[in-house]
Amino acid sequence: MEEIIRALELKKQLDSLRPLEKEQEARIMQKFRLDWNYHSNNLEGNSLTYGETKALIMHGITAQGKPLKDHFEITGHNEAINWILDIVKGSDYPLTENFIRELHTLLLKESYEVDAQTPDGKPTKKRVKVGSYKTSPNHVQTKTGEMFYFATPEETPAKMGDLIAWYNEKIADTDFNSILLAAEFHYKFILIHPFDDGNGRTARILMNFILLKFGYPPVIIKTEDKENYYAVLRLADTGNLEAFVEYIAKNLNRSLEIMIAGANGEDIEEPDDIDKEIALLEKRLAGYGKEINKEKSLETTKDIYVNTVYPLAMMLKNKFVPFEKFYLDTYAFIQVNGQQFNWPTFPDSSDSIIREIRIGIIFRQLKKAGLENYSFNYDLNIDFESLSYIIYAERNKPIFMKNYENLNDKEIKFLVDTAIMKYKSEVEEFLNK
Repeated sequence: MEEIIRALELKKQLDSLRPLEKEQEARIMQKFRLDWNYHSNNLEGNSLTYGETKALIMHGITAQGKPLKDHFEITGHNEAINWILDIVKGSDYPLTENFIRELHTLLLKESYEVDAQTPDGKPTKKRVKVGSYKTSPNHVQTKTGEMFYFATPEETPAKMGDLIAWYNEKIADTDFNSILLAAEFHYKFILIHPFDDGNGRTARILMNFILLKFGYPPVIIKTEDKENYYAVLRLADTGNLEAFVEYIAKNLNRSLEIMIAGANGEDIEEPDDIDKEIALLEKRLAGYGKEINKEKSLETTKDIYVNTVYPLAMMLKNKFVPFEKFYLDTYAFIQVNGQQFNWPTFPDSSDSIIREIRIGIIFRQLKKAGLENYSFNYDLNIDFESLSYIIYAERNKPIFMKNYENLNDKEIKFLVDTAIMKYKSEVEEFLNK
């Protein structure tokens, strides 16, 4: 296999440059992570562009007009990637069924419903449970009308156990090839299709976990190469696994070349990335039919103030109420144009155009021995510009930019969930010290 032989040669070249400087490695891995998040999700139909994916991951900026579900897919996928990147830096973390279920939970975040069909072809809804194996068949119909059968729900637990046993046997053999192992694990996992959703993204993360574990960079299957990727998977279905392994090795070689270039201090940005983003932006601007017809005024800012800011502030406050009992001092407030109001007071009108609003929640001194020094501050800031308003988390992290339209319920829930997750992660980090 030519591509595997070349990969082994490139790996030796990369190893000779190791250890990489921390900044070099961080820059390289950031590129891989951004590419991986965009392409793996876009392969499955996610609508965010590369630029929108980068803005969401790097700065927390959401893409206006794009489904909230698509944002959750990106952030969940990024959390899953960060998790395995942390794992491979540490001890020899075993690949187990529990590991795979934890990965799936991180990836999909929470259970949800998807459209499905009954055995007789009637439309229905199916509940996707994160971290749980499928409870109903997920076979697919091919282009020719034939049915391609994955493992049944009843077969899945045993087949997943067999897959892990097979993997452990392989790595126990001192002569195993990690590229072949990673590619074959990907294919065997897809054949089982153990979850109701997210199998493709999970398979690619698991493949890359194996590669990273043995010193390789991740493989990025580009969305523009989607047809070739699925074609070699179909060839593997006919017994030609070699074509799929060679395809994976070829893409691995591109990642190895990027990593070697980065280790040598060379530019690792691919020349077509910015060109594609410019073309996409030009296309969107040309076809964007909705004209902005509202500007900042007393009427528009008051409307946002009453119908977006108030329900957002109330939901934030209510979500944080259960935690107040753990602290000696709690404080929540809202500022409108610099004028501060304490909870539960909330002004229901304003006599002048609103320039800015700040929502603040402060917890001080946990009521636990040894934890008294912990405090939590959360700010949500809203700046009203001439044609839109921008919502910032903690003053310097833009989350939403909207024309003068109110946030919908899902967008408000997203902001509140983001605040709660920040609180949860900060408290857990403090308790783990």
